[in-house]
Amino acid sequence: MEEVYIVMLVALLALAITDLVVGVSNDAINFLNSAIGSKALSMRTILIVASFGVAVGAIFSSGLMEVARKGIFMPGQFYFEEIMIIFMAVMITDVLLLDFFNSLGLPTSTTVSIVFELLGAAVSIAVIKIYKDSGDLGELLGYINTSKATEIIIGILMAVVIAFIIGAVVQYLSRLVFSFQFEKKIKYVGAIFGGASLTAILYFILIKGLKSVSFISDGTVDYINNNSIVIALIGLVLFTVLSQIMMSLLKLNILKVIILVGTFALALAFAGNDLVNFIGVPIAAWQSFEIWQTAYTTSGTLPSELLMTGLSGKVPTPEFLLVLAGGIMVATIWFSSKARSVVETGVNLSRQGEGVERFEPNFLSRSIVRYSVLFGQGVSALLPVKVKNKINNKFDKPVTHERSKRANAPAFDLVRASVNLVVASILISIGTNLKLPLSTTYVTFMVAMGTSLADRAWDRESAVYRVAGVLNVVGGWFVTALVAFSAAAIFAATIYYGGTVALVVLILLALVIVVRGAILHSRKAREEKRQKKYNKADIITINEITAETSENISSVIGGINKMFTKTVDNLAYHDLSKLKKTNKAIRKLEDEVDELKGNIFYFIKSLDEDSVEASKFYILTLDYLQDMVQSIGFITRNSYNHVHNNHKNLKFNQIRDLKKVDDKMQVLFDEIEETFDNHEFSNIKKILAEKQQLLDYVSELIQKQINRIRTSESSPKNTKLYFGLLLETKDLISSTMSLLQLFQEFYKEDKKTL
Repeated sequence: MEEVYIVMLVALLALAITDLVVGVSNDAINFLNSAIGSKALSMRTILIVASFGVAVGAIFSSGLMEVARKGIFMPGQFYFEEIMIIFMAVMITDVLLLDFFNSLGLPTSTTVSIVFELLGAAVSIAVIKIYKDSGDLGELLGYINTSKATEIIIGILMAVVIAFIIGAVVQYLSRLVFSFQFEKKIKYVGAIFGGASLTAILYFILIKGLKSVSFISDGTVDYINNNSIVIALIGLVLFTVLSQIMMSLLKLNILKVIILVGTFALALAFAGNDLVNFIGVPIAAWQSFEIWQTAYTTSGTLPSELLMTGLSGKVPTPEFLLVLAGGIMVATIWFSSKARSVVETGVNLSRQGEGVERFEPNFLSRSIVRYSVLFGQGVSALLPVKVKNKINNKFDKPVTHERSKRANAPAFDLVRASVNLVVASILISIGTNLKLPLSTTYVTFMVAMGTSLADRAWDRESAVYRVAGVLNVVGGWFVTALVAFSAAAIFAATIYYGGTVALVVLILLALVIVVRGAILHSRKAREEKRQKKYNKADIITINEITAETSENISSVIGGINKMFTKTVDNLAYHDLSKLKKTNKAIRKLEDEVDELKGNIFYFIKSLDEDSVEASKFYILTLDYLQDMVQSIGFITRNSYNHVHNNHKNLKFNQIRDLKKVDDKMQVLFDEIEETFDNHEFSNIKKILAEKQQLLDYVSELIQKQINRIRTSESSPKNTKLYFGLLLETKDLISSTMSLLQLFQEFYKEDKKTL
């Protein structure tokens, strides 16, 4: 009997380690977002500072472990075997849910997930118990800690609104003080800003957090609590003086110092608040097992007979477990590729400048922006002209004549990064010290969105996309709650009725899904790293234009070549599944070319004066590439639709002729790809000389099909498809040759100017 629960504890330990990895990967946005987005520090420095913060914060978190044991349900109402089922269902659900959001690159709340998973699993087991006993569902309230659960849920939702408003207000006031040309103002108000920021961080993170550390005496904690205002005032004076010394004597940028300390503080607050989400349940399971083992040893109490009232008391968390968990979290920060993709989402939505938008606008985002613009215009009409001008001057961005590298440019400046960190640290620490497991993801994300709104980062060019992104993320949070509750409830019921077999199946299922997701994500990351990026951010000279265009042409030609061959082969075998895959792949190619065209504005802006004339060449190149992609898209989609609609196969002669065209196209495209890969542009003349032969061959096939219709062809659908494929192939060849002619002319002109 005891062996079964030991196996469950081992499984919970493995799930806890996995949960730490996937959870930290998701929550890395909380403390890395501002430092990475502002590029105030090197990535190595950011990770080192965050690692120290997480390690220290792990020690501060023991008090919150009670949430997993008695914060959501009444442990005294459940027997030991039922408690273990609840904990197993919660951990399996948590690992799967967080890994899913990580794979999407979307930040979600580990706090919300664990709260609703505990709620769902507990409700499920409680309903089963009630159904077996009395059938009166009114008794359900006796199993759930409704007051605490409601307090946590309301606290989480309120934190979203409060974080957004406070972030926006503080950033607006900070920008009025500093403006975007903060280098000038920092000399006069930097010391006060630094003193206030560092004091706030010290007060809420270090001083208030001390009461959670086991080795700090109660007398020390009482003294600090009784004299907290005095300590805060002394800290304000000392840190203001220290800030001035760092600025004047050490020539340090006080904003970078704030970001450094703030990153540490936020990482500390994250670990102190969120560690319960990852290991609280397994620790509670271990403590439950110890309680039952003691009862079983002394009186032979069975798992189905021991009510877990022992969990209602205060049970200390072993320090070595906190240290071990902190170590796993630190390792995850350094090595998780999924953490980087989640961070990119937050940085992208809050960046100051324009760029490629990840999210598409929707009806709600358009409506919000439209009415917000009208509201803003109404408020603006009420303000005196002088006041409006003075405010607008504060938000004027400095015009720089230097050609900075857009790829390495910060997403936002140091002022906003400092506000993000300080405000988020304070709010999370307040929640932590009130024993409320606030969602650090919600708080940090909404603070970042509030500061970006106040900073006028969401202008008319980008607002609908940014708002759509925020709505997608926030919508995902509600999905998290719903899915967490439902999945945990289903898993708990499955384990309850299915026993050990169901438990093993669910654990294996979770393992397979997580491992498969990791392999796919790793493969995707390697592919993206290996693939040459189209949207090079800093093309300045003629040589760079030539190199960039060569890469684009080679990549598109290579993609089209593979897709044409796959389409002809799969059409010959009437293979719907493979045609579907090719049809999906064409969308990716279309998006990449469309993204290139979307970056034309930045491309032209980045060129030096001697290369501006090349803009027309680059634009026309993209236009030909788009024509080529549209042609292969037509060929692929029509082939897929033909098979999908169960029309007759193309005849053998038609397939044979298409395969001959494919063979000739392969030779042509391989030659073009090799030419541009090796920059052997003198070969273009030879390739152009061969183009008419291929075009003539396609024309012959068109005439041959006309003759077939007059004699033997009986399928109008086949005829429509076959003509469509040949005509689009002809357009594809023509666009390719026009592109080569354009490149040849540009290359000749470039050689003349050298």
